[in-house]
Amino acid sequence: MLPEEPLDAVTEQEVEQMESEGAPAPEPTAELPLEESKQWFIIHTYSGFERKVSESLRTRAEAFGFADKLGQILIPEEEVVELRNGKKVTSKRLLYPGYVVVQMDMDDEMWHQVKETPRVTGFVGGGQTPVPLSADEINKMLYRQTTSAERPRPKMNFEKNETVRIIEGPFANFQGKVDEINPERNTLRVLVTIFGRATPVELDFLQVEKAG
Repeated sequence: MLPEEPLDAVTEQEVEQMESEGAPAPEPTAELPLEESKQWFIIHTYSGFERKVSESLRTRAEAFGFADKLGQILIPEEEVVELRNGKKVTSKRLLYPGYVVVQMDMDDEMWHQVKETPRVTGFVGGGQTPVPLSADEINKMLYRQTTSAERPRPKMNFEKNETVRIIEGPFANFQGKVDEINPERNTLRVLVTIFGRATPVELDFLQVEKAG
């Protein structure tokens, strides 16, 4: 069960909402082997402390002797591309802020050790019997992370009725208002005034910038 993807942060109420992606899943990568004796679990953390939680888990595993029960720790990321001062800049963004995916041999000891890790608020799945991810779910997560590295996704930062300037294509230098946003296709429909009439133009996110 994967957490529903947020735009900026994840609330407690969203923990129970799970996403189901239709992309085909590849085999596990060499970097993240799926050990038969270990399962993947999602833990909920304070947003912004995902990497600190990962480091703390490793440190505690060595200090308290449960390193053999701890496998890979994954903080899912995607690459996004945006315009900064007219230039395309690629950066990384967390797919699920406030969540860390951990591979482990789950038992009472591990449940307590993870729960007692600083800045961890609990497991996704609830109670003392958290639900592990299926192989298909973890593969979809890895697939999404891999494909985003190959084809960075435009970072959406536009709002309906916002005024934008077109910077590429036949309508370059025209200004218009955002009429519709399609995050699935990474496109905008912008109303541009041509010969005194508002004309809808479909544009890629990277073909426009905020006006002003």
